[in-house]
Amino acid sequence: MKLTTVSIAAMGILMAVAASAAPTEYPLTIDNCGHEIRFDGPPENVVSIGQAATEVLYALGAEDRMAGTSLWFNEVLPRFAKADAGVERIADNMPSFEAVVNKRPGFVPTMFEWMIGPQGVVGTREQFANLGIPTYVMPPDCEGKDNLVGADGTRLAPFDIATVYKSIDQMATIMDRQDRGAELVAELKTREADAVKRAETLDLPDASAVVWFSSADLELDPYVAGRKGIPAWMLDALGLRNVIESDEEWPTVGWESIARADPSVIVIARMDRRRFPADDHEKKLEFLKSDPVTSQMTAVKEDRIVILDAEAMHASIRLIDGLETLTEAMEALPR
Repeated sequence: MKLTTVSIAAMGILMAVAASAAPTEYPLTIDNCGHEIRFDGPPENVVSIGQAATEVLYALGAEDRMAGTSLWFNEVLPRFAKADAGVERIADNMPSFEAVVNKRPGFVPTMFEWMIGPQGVVGTREQFANLGIPTYVMPPDCEGKDNLVGADGTRLAPFDIATVYKSIDQMATIMDRQDRGAELVAELKTREADAVKRAETLDLPDASAVVWFSSADLELDPYVAGRKGIPAWMLDALGLRNVIESDEEWPTVGWESIARADPSVIVIARMDRRRFPADDHEKKLEFLKSDPVTSQMTAVKEDRIVILDAEAMHASIRLIDGLETLTEAMEALPR
């Protein structure tokens, strides 16, 4: 295999960051979303709530210390299939408090604060703390965000990808996998920069988009990406304007309003989860092409619809996959 100058340089960076990673010194105390969590050693029987947290742990090579996973949107990445096969999936969606604590976890990380925050959909942090179980919320879902406003929270500040890298760094430190964490962050940063550079060449003057995640019912208003969230960051990197002006993470907006904005591109989520009919991207496509309102939108008529994995719209290691996929799709769309 012939290595380019860029790939050789990237390998050098990865080797350097790996060599500089030092083992974790315990006891370890971390401030997480206003809560102090302490570890006396590398945690065992980890139970993750959310695919983003799970795949970070797999990327860190920590599957040998995991007792369960839950809350999946897409199938596991192929490179993690072997790791995933050895860890029990205690729930495809939200697990019960009992299902989590029955695994006697030494650590419960989640991708969404509302799973273990004041709302306590699974259980509150206090409930877990009373049992001596440290919980962790990935920073993208608590920093610059109020999760008590709106169904999925409201962004007080635009999403910052640095919070994803912070999540990886902190989870790597907790699990004593700093070398793997440093390699992963360096790789993702390099790919991010490459994707953004490619996007800069697209030259999309006044192009706009809407990102449709799902709908509780196809006859109801869809859940679409707000203007300060993760998909909005992706669109901005590509030079696309999000037509949704809400600061909520995933607000419901009527199709009539979206049609009036007439976005240049429609991005729809593909997922394996089946909570709602619109979780099926084929159902989304069928709706867009048959509904009397949506079928008249320019993006539908001109087939400017991009399909993206749902997990690539979350603050996960797949976010960069999504950025790359969206860049490739934009390059291929008719103009």
